[in-house]
Amino acid sequence: MSTLTLNPGRLTALGRSELTLLVRNRAALSVALLMPVMMVFVLRSTLSADTVGSVAVATLTGGIGMVLLLVVYMNLVSAYVARREELVLKRLRTGEAGDLEILAGTALPAAVIALVQIGALALAGAAVLDAPAPDNPLPLVAGVLAALPLLAGMAAATSAFTRNVETAGITTLPLFLLTALGSGLFVPLDSLPDAMASVCELLPLSGVMTLVRAGWDGGAADGELLTAAAVTVAWIMVTVFAVQRWFRWEPRR
Repeated sequence: MSTLTLNPGRLTALGRSELTLLVRNRAALSVALLMPVMMVFVLRSTLSADTVGSVAVATLTGGIGMVLLLVVYMNLVSAYVARREELVLKRLRTGEAGDLEILAGTALPAAVIALVQIGALALAGAAVLDAPAPDNPLPLVAGVLAALPLLAGMAAATSAFTRNVETAGITTLPLFLLTALGSGLFVPLDSLPDAMASVCELLPLSGVMTLVRAGWDGGAADGELLTAAAVTVAWIMVTVFAVQRWFRWEPRR
């Protein structure tokens, strides 16, 4: 990428422009605002205290994972593809904004919406589900903040293999399913066979979910937290490489 610096003014302007486009796109806006809430209700109805311990905590941690996947990852794949096909990215790249500013500015509204929804989930958990307050907020906050650049980068990388907005639902499905089934959103990793759990711990969002869960119930040892952080950082580095190598700024010809 041409530059790795961020200008706050340009970043804010790009984010405001992307937010305007998001508000005009009712389908994308409904996915960003309504789908995570619906998924949390579905998740709440499928969880059992006998299998996950605290239903409320499991619902909230699973809900945070769904918000991150739906609002940040899946929404941004469509956004990057749409801006590419409309030649918006190409025009922006000819101006003063650097590559990182363009990508981050596009991701900014989705990141803000995700953080607001996660905050609302935490408040709803205390008010409606009678969930306890996070036992150790630091890993929880670290996990959520680390997930934003990770999933934004994975969205940018996925967009390189997405021909148009209509096919975004197909290209995002593998990561969605792998994360939903293997990163502890629905089924705790410690309930899986040891060999399978060891593999699932290396999935892109598994480290994030370990940090989020540990922040809420305080059940992870220091070694587990370090492993989760290392896995997350490693995936961020892989994602940065993938974006630099394969991201498309112009439509396929």
